Amino acid sequence: WYYIKDVVLQLVGVQDPMTVSPDPPSRPFPLFHEPNATPMSKIELSLSRPSRVYRLGESIEGKIVTVLTSPISYQKIVITATGTVNLQIRAGVTGVIDSLYGVVKPIRILKKSLQVASAGKLGPGKIETPFSFTLSPQENDTIATFYETFHGGNISIQYLITADVMRGYLHKSLSAALEFIVENDRANLITSPQLLEFVSFYITQDTQKHQLLPELLTAGCFRVTGKILTQCSLKDPITGDLTVEASAVPIDSVDIQLLRVESILSGERFVTDTSVIQTTQIADGDICRSLTLPIYVLLPRLLVCPTLFAGSFSIEFHVSITVSFQSQLSKLYRKSDLRTPRPWVSVAINYN
Repeated sequence: WYYIKDVVLQLVGVQDPMTVSPDPPSRPFPLFHEPNATPMSKIELSLSRPSRVYRLGESIEGKIVTVLTSPISYQKIVITATGTVNLQIRAGVTGVIDSLYGVVKPIRILKKSLQVASAGKLGPGKIETPFSFTLSPQENDTIATFYETFHGGNISIQYLITADVMRGYLHKSLSAALEFIVENDRANLITSPQLLEFVSFYITQDTQKHQLLPELLTAGCFRVTGKILTQCSLKDPITGDLTVEASAVPIDSVDIQLLRVESILSGERFVTDTSVIQTTQIADGDICRSLTLPIYVLLPRLLVCPTLFAGSFSIEFHVSITVSFQSQLSKLYRKSDLRTPRPWVSVAINYN
């Protein structure tokens, strides 16, 4: 009862605290003990922007907040900004042997250190130490641009700010880390209407490569046409339209799935993994024939990034248009994967 149309989409940038009861008098040692730790010491990082979203060339400002019950001495206070691309092939994507070698060496994007204070002392109470630096590559860096922040199933692009209060070899240093988000400059995004790319599609029984229900073949043909946007900004919706021109079998629903396609170079070949990150239903029940339905899908900003091809890895996004037909068999598999061709499903082809 499904009909699926896959479209490759190009995106451009833009435990609660544990309460421990007091030790009984007969217990000689506390429950927890950390060598060289300062009692009740705490260090945190805070940024001036609550969203923590920055672009290349902008200034990142924040504070190092320390809360101490007693004064401590330190050698220096250092802020370090790092950016890495972590590549790891999940178990199940490849065979057992390949999964043993599934961890690929991380790719460094950014590493920048800044000393915000020389040797001194921090007094008891709350102390805020400000810091500021510009988000830019170092002079000897070979990477001209930054990749946008992304957290996928096999690929993760992450930027961190770490604060270290270094106290020497005899004392444990105080450290805190905070993730910030990197986005591309808005000026580099595709905003001109004439650059928007729409792809026309059509869905018929002849375009299906899997077995269909007999009633879909004997009761008459079906035909679904439309167009969909395949190149857009991350901040803009995916738009288009869909029209059911003919269908002898009643339609159950029309769904649009956003698929994430991650490819990693492992040895001499690329390993590709496809996963669903969002499903949007644009029609529920039978649809009037020759009625144009609008397609309007908002992108989940935290789960997507600009389409990326970087040699050893790539990140792409596909749009899958699925038409499900009403049948007795489909009622038995309500929770079936829409990506898997079923006799009651129509599946469309892929577009880049």
